[in-house]
This record gives sequence, C-alpha cells and structure tokens, in this order.
Amino acid sequence: MSNDKRVLTTHVGSLVRPPEFRAKLEQRIAGELGDDEFNAALRAAVDGVVARQKQAGVDIVSDGEYGKIGGWEQYVIARLSGFGERQELAMEGKAPTICGDHRSFPEFYGEYWGGQNTPEGIYPCVGPITYTGHDELQRDIANLKSAMAKAGVETGFLPVAAPASAFALSPNQYYASDEDYVQAGAAALREEYKAIVDAGLFVQIDDAHLPFQYDAMVPPASKEDYFRWARLRVDALNEALRGIPQDRVRYHICWGSWNGPHTSDVELKEIVHLLLEVNVGAYCIEAANARHEHEWQVWKTVKLPEGRKLVPGCVSHQTNVVEHPELVAERILRFASVVGGENVIAGTDCGFAQGPLMARVHPTIMWAKLEALAQGAKIASRTLWG
Repeated sequence: MSNDKRVLTTHVGSLVRPPEFRAKLEQRIAGELGDDEFNAALRAAVDGVVARQKQAGVDIVSDGEYGKIGGWEQYVIARLSGFGERQELAMEGKAPTICGDHRSFPEFYGEYWGGQNTPEGIYPCVGPITYTGHDELQRDIANLKSAMAKAGVETGFLPVAAPASAFALSPNQYYASDEDYVQAGAAALREEYKAIVDAGLFVQIDDAHLPFQYDAMVPPASKEDYFRWARLRVDALNEALRGIPQDRVRYHICWGSWNGPHTSDVELKEIVHLLLEVNVGAYCIEAANARHEHEWQVWKTVKLPEGRKLVPGCVSHQTNVVEHPELVAERILRFASVVGGENVIAGTDCGFAQGPLMARVHPTIMWAKLEALAQGAKIASRTLWG
C-alpha cells in the first residue's frame, strides 16, 4: 500500500445497500429469491458500489459487504459447520449486551434499541467447526475483482471477522474448553483469510468485540481477567494468520457502531499494546468521534512498529454531519506528525451499515462523507509533500 507521496483513502468495508438491492436482500432472507436471481443482483450491486467508491475518490475499495447476509460478524456462521439453529432472544427494547454505558443511560437505551434492526438471536456451537463457505467466498472475491477491473480500480479488500468477534454471540456447547473453541474457530477462519490474500486482495480482520468486551467484563471482572480473555483470542488470530504476508492484512477495531454516549468505552491507551501484538500490516482504528478523537496523542508515546501503517478514522459513521475537508486534513496531519505521513492512510471510523438492512447514515450523506475524506486527503498531501 505505497502512498506515492500522497495520502491514500479507504474505509472499513460495510456500505449502505441501495434500495433496489435491499429489496432483493429482504426477499433472499425471507427465502423468496433463488440463487441465480440473487447472485445476478449481487454482481450488479457490487459493480455499482465499486464504481461509486472510485467516483468519490476512494483508493482502496471493498464490495460494501453486500454478499454478507448475517451482518459483519455473524455472516460466518453460515460459512461454518458446527453451529446450531438460531435461538431467538426477547429484546423487549433492551440493549443486547449489558455494559457500563447501558447501566448509566437505561432510559436512552430502552428507546434506542427498540428502534434498531439489531440481531435478536444466537447460534450456539454444537459440533466440530470446519469451513464450508468456499462457494460464497469465491463468489465475493470474483465479484469484487470483476467490479474493480470494470471501474479501473487497482486495490481492494474484503472484511472478515476475527475469532474474538466471530463467535462472541455463539455460546460454546461442544468443545471442552474456551481455548479449544477459539482455536478451532480460528483454524477454520484461516481458510477465509488465506483465500482472500491468495486472490490478490487485502484482507481486513474486523474485531469490534475485542475492545467492547473490556467494557462488558470490567467490572465485575478484573483487567487481568479481560487480558487473559483477549490474549487467547489474539494468539489464535496470529496463528490463523501464520504464513500470510503481513503487509496484506489490516486489523480494524472500533468501540461499537451504535451512536450512543459511549461513556464507558475502554481507552485506547489501555489496549494499544494488545493491538500491536496482532501480526498485521495496518491498524484501522476509530478516531473521528467526540469520545475518541483525542486519542491520536497515544502515538506520541507508543511507537508504531517499523513497516506498519495506521488507518485512523477521519470521518465518523455516527453522525449525519458531513465533516469539512479542512477538518479531515487536520485529523490526517495530527497522525502524520507522530507516525509520519508515509505511514498514514485516511479511513472511516466504522462501517456505514452495521448489517445488510441497517444504515447508520443516509446513503447520500455516506457518499458526501467519503468525498470529504478524499478532499481532505488531497489537502493533507499538499501540506506534507507540496
């Protein structure tokens, strides 16, 4: 990902589905649309979203995660053996997972979650995990590469789930220990990671549950309890990435995609050493919202390892306010001042659509934000390299 004396732009994968494709998704989920018709609609939608990313000025594009039916992390359940039928959960307007923020603002979350199209079920692990999603994966790879060729885009990535996130909502009812469960899941996910890189694309490992679990566990658990939980999963991820070229892998964390208070989010300085243990070439980190924007200063004291890059969020998915390009440039330049402009790629905080039927911002605003991102990168590039 050479920047060639300019700041490159990207995002973290999930983009709002256009109305015509969303209708096809709804039919597919309801079992009313066959493979041929859905796959044709999917190819057309991916062609369109890749072309639109290029038009907006995005350098490193994705397929918008359009091929994923189950959301950013639970899509993998359909691509793995060993998981049981969906078990419905009665939400009743409550948050799906309790954390400090939910306890501090129960009235807010009672209203908020009641209006969100959030997952309301779990898939327990009931048997040995193996990867079975080869057809869907190759379809997604082929769709993205074909769309890139048509649009004249050179660099693309596909987001996938990390072990810590892929199974966070799936209780283990089969393996003898948590360690056995995580390692088996990571070994299966390796097939997805490796196939994407072997196809000439970048792979992005999504891991929002890694920082969120700190909030969910501590208290009553201790920090040490959390880091034992997290390190097991980081070690499993590194094993899954073994032999895959490090510079072809990105790692994304955020503090959850919902637009709530986030007062109990773990601070980046508490977990940054854990992130740097993940053997990847770039770190995509939420950095543009009001709760975490100040954390660029962490990199004044924490050294970015040689040869790795930062992909900080420079526009937020949590607000319909479109960032001014000058502000985007300022955010880029802050990071450049501490890690070097050649090591910064301008990104977004999180996906603009947490799931196939959920939009965090209006699609017209999403594209305006990506255009502002590209404009801000140009301004920052002139400042850095003239």
